[in-house]
Amino acid sequence: MPTYTFSVNGKPVSIDVPADMPLLWVLRDKLGVKGPKFGCGIGVCRACTSHLDGDEIQPCVVPAAQAAGKEVTTIEGLADGEDLHPVQEAWLEQDVAQCGYCQPGQIMAAVALLKRTPNPTDADIDRIENVCRCGTYFRIRQAIRKAARKM
Repeated sequence: MPTYTFSVNGKPVSIDVPADMPLLWVLRDKLGVKGPKFGCGIGVCRACTSHLDGDEIQPCVVPAAQAAGKEVTTIEGLADGEDLHPVQEAWLEQDVAQCGYCQPGQIMAAVALLKRTPNPTDADIDRIENVCRCGTYFRIRQAIRKAARKM
């Protein structure tokens, strides 16, 4: 079995897994990183949204081999010690979460959006495709707008 070396939330890891094992299984089952959630396994619900070298990915459809030599960032890697990321702060201030299952992926998608588009329009925010079964989209939009003002 091949060995892959990469960083997860700033910490180097080496892991022996099949090349085609989904990165989500590596994160959750092999490394114990539980923030990215399994929802659909086909990249549609986006509950697992994370970043690979700063770009938004759905690790349920990204093979482990693609992470080799790169930086994987999950919701656990956003805060700087005790200081939350501005998007995390805005999420709490707007009381976005209901059940909370999709929130790590929602937050990671919002961070990626704000990196690409520092002052997003409603149309930009609406292009986030993460599914929230509780329907907190209005509060998600408010939190993204609030975070954009902080960044």
